[in-house]
Amino acid sequence: MKREKFTADFGKTAEDYARHRASYPDWFFERLMRRGLARPGMQALDLATGTGYLARGLAQRGLGVAGLDVSADMMAAAKTLDAAQGLTIDYIVGKAEETGLPTGVFDLVTAACAWHWFDRPKASAEATRLLRPGGWLVVCSQDWLPIGANVVARSEAIIQRYNPAWPYGGLDGMKPSFVRDLRTAGFQPIESFSVDFDIPYSHEGWRGRMRASAGVSGSLSPDEVRAFDAELGAMLARDFPQDPLRVPHCLFAVMGRKRD
Repeated sequence: MKREKFTADFGKTAEDYARHRASYPDWFFERLMRRGLARPGMQALDLATGTGYLARGLAQRGLGVAGLDVSADMMAAAKTLDAAQGLTIDYIVGKAEETGLPTGVFDLVTAACAWHWFDRPKASAEATRLLRPGGWLVVCSQDWLPIGANVVARSEAIIQRYNPAWPYGGLDGMKPSFVRDLRTAGFQPIESFSVDFDIPYSHEGWRGRMRASAGVSGSLSPDEVRAFDAELGAMLARDFPQDPLRVPHCLFAVMGRKRD
């Protein structure tokens, strides 16, 4: 029997997502710029932009950026964050697989921590259509790493007790299937890299980050979210009293060029 696809309403997570999800690090954008994938004046589209945390990094570096998402609530939170930094990003309600945007107008298309939610062959084809010849598609993710009985593994265990259907626990940060997606779609050349590093989170921040996940606020009832948060807070106070926490993450990226 075919397994039902897990779904989540990220609009319910918008407040915590905007406050507590860590942005992509400066060195990631600097790497894109050294490689020539991002330069001032380029036109970029960020698919499933959410609260715009990747889109803002590009806009801060002089690119013209549009963000597309199915959740108007997430993009409303993004606009508040943009305004606080004096940035202007165009936001569009739409799906990554069928954006409705003109053909061949972008130099760069990105998807951050979102590719696994898409119909990936259709999203690859749509990105190809949107890009100018020689433009690049960048698919990336910044995943927390459950290692042994660390704070990530213990937090995931609580999520799975409240939400056994949540399928995204135990991620190792590497996504070779994403490389195959770009190869199948005809991107050439294709490059990828993976970097492990720690992100500091206060106890409050980690609780907010967990609430913002698809397996908690995105798919549980408000009462269940409150119960989850109380249990997580008690576990942190008891077993991980250090504050801030050093939470291991992996940033994985694959980049493919549309042929001329």
